[in-house]
Amino acid sequence: MYKTFYARATLLIFIFLMSGPVIAASPVNIDAEGVAIKGYDPVAYFTMDKPVKGKDSIQYEWNGAKWMFSSEAHRNMFMKDPGKYAPRYGGYCAYGVAVDSLFDIKPEAWSIVDGSLYLNKNLDVRALWQKDIPGNIKKADMNWPGVLQK
Repeated sequence: MYKTFYARATLLIFIFLMSGPVIAASPVNIDAEGVAIKGYDPVAYFTMDKPVKGKDSIQYEWNGAKWMFSSEAHRNMFMKDPGKYAPRYGGYCAYGVAVDSLFDIKPEAWSIVDGSLYLNKNLDVRALWQKDIPGNIKKADMNWPGVLQK
């Protein structure tokens, strides 16, 4: 009886591993509660030139994620034009997307380039990103959104 169970379990694991991805990654980098960019206010990067933690009480749901804001004014700005303020590549690490991978982000590792917000895994990865921003954007644009399927 146990031999049959283990043989079937091993076969199922093998089939699962060989079948490739079953579920694509979310188009927005969210946590277990569905919160985007670790609860940071995406508008603050543009208006305050720094990462600012959003408040649980000031949220807006967009693109399958909960976005948090430090003020009602920031939420209203986002609601009027989410594409202007939401980070590129769904809030995944921009350098990661450039190298065809999905990495989580550290909200303090950010850049605004040509009016778009880019987030990175950490400050070291942001330094790599900054060595060739135009080239990395070109690579990331080519990989997005296909990288979500890997």
